[in-house]
Amino acid sequence: MKTENFVLNGMMGLVVGDALGVPVEFMIREELKADPVIDMRNYGTHEQPKGTWSDDSSMAIATMDSLCQGVNYEDMMKKFCEWVLYGEYTPYGDVFDIGISTRKAILNYGKGIEPLQCGGKTEGDNGNGSLMRILPFALYVCGKYNNLCSIEENKAMNMVHKVSCLTHAHPRSQIGCGFYTRFLASILQNKGQNSLLDIMKESAKCTFKHYEQGIYAKVMTEELKAYERLHEIESFAGLSEDNIHSTGYVVHTLEAAIWCFITTNNYKDCVLKAVNLGEDTDTIGAVAGGLAGCYYGYENIPKDWLAVIKKREWIEELCNKMQMQIEKERV
Repeated sequence: MKTENFVLNGMMGLVVGDALGVPVEFMIREELKADPVIDMRNYGTHEQPKGTWSDDSSMAIATMDSLCQGVNYEDMMKKFCEWVLYGEYTPYGDVFDIGISTRKAILNYGKGIEPLQCGGKTEGDNGNGSLMRILPFALYVCGKYNNLCSIEENKAMNMVHKVSCLTHAHPRSQIGCGFYTRFLASILQNKGQNSLLDIMKESAKCTFKHYEQGIYAKVMTEELKAYERLHEIESFAGLSEDNIHSTGYVVHTLEAAIWCFITTNNYKDCVLKAVNLGEDTDTIGAVAGGLAGCYYGYENIPKDWLAVIKKREWIEELCNKMQMQIEKERV
């Protein structure tokens, strides 16, 4: 892996994508076709100034802050509580958006339930709340273990699943986080060497193989069917927009983010395509933006968009701090 600040690339890609989608969250696709997002907007759905990021970034930043001291699931949950109760990790000290399953999990922790037992385990608990915040942890394991191959793979993926379980413990949500982590690992290892489509094709193939074999075979194989459309990335890339869903369901969010990423060729077009799908615009923008940020780099995120991001300097300081922690722990 190149010695670049991949934490800065990915996290700022996520935050900018999130902020781009906040003003149009819940708008339907037809509305956005009539008035598409082409730049950062003021106000809108949540009546927030341009550059305001939401719960997606808040929870990802809280996770990143925790990782600056290494992996501690208890500390992650404490920081999620600080976000909900005291407005920490927010642009202005207020929480204006939080998912149902995430709220329940944080309430469970407040009742004294162990962190890894807090997340919902039912089929209805498969929102995108763990996928939207997994990026910093995915980057942590990618960086620490350098790659996710051979002996370290199961260990790293098991850690990813545990971080999902803090709020979303159903196997389908865990798999979604696993896919995203493997895609990021492949991007970091192979960009500049192989085409984007080839990177994603090989990563999807390896991820399916990972879940179909070994320790995951019995538990995950049935749930893996939900992600079947990702089995053939080239065919998936050829789908029309009408076949891409943009709801808060974890599978829809992951598919939409990947589709936007593999059908564009720069950061700006990727996140604009993502938010203009409508519905859960901030999360799809964040998830797609994280991939695109890692692939295209911080320098290719529009400077005028970065300029309006609230608490940008603080976020970037945390990115640098986490990058240093990864370098210190690298195996």
